[in-house]
Amino acid sequence: MAEALATDWGAIPGNDKEIALVRERCRRLVRKRATMAAGFSAVPVPGLDVVSDLSLFSRLVDEVNDAFGLTQQQVERLQPKFRLMAYEAAVGVGGMLVGRLVTRELLLKVFRMVGVRIASKTAAKLVPIAGSVISAAIGFAMFRKLGYQHVEACARVADQLQVARPA
Repeated sequence: MAEALATDWGAIPGNDKEIALVRERCRRLVRKRATMAAGFSAVPVPGLDVVSDLSLFSRLVDEVNDAFGLTQQQVERLQPKFRLMAYEAAVGVGGMLVGRLVTRELLLKVFRMVGVRIASKTAAKLVPIAGSVISAAIGFAMFRKLGYQHVEACARVADQLQVARPA
């Protein structure tokens, strides 16, 4: 019965140094995916960038959550009091994608928060050549900003869970 109450802390970074290493690895992943998103944004086909952004961002969120040990499945394996701490910490830092199953609806909610940039990116595509460059730049900046925000939210949740972690 004691094993049923055990918490698997192995996936969650256990100290500040580990959190910093995972944070930097995830930030590199964000930059790589943001570059891919910018490439799709440069293609002058309306709507392609939004679909690709949603797909790329969904995979990114899953990978970042996994790197910090904060996927929905990983959080569900925590003891109830630690699970509650993880979700409270996520809410406290504004990490609405931390420890959650990433759905299309949830991603659309996140993307609506930056709706003006999406509209600007789409409108920029109507301008030949320069519009594609502008659209790609906006796409990169938007994707990177959202990705960095998620990485930082995960890092703060992992940091807050350190106090509960057994020595």
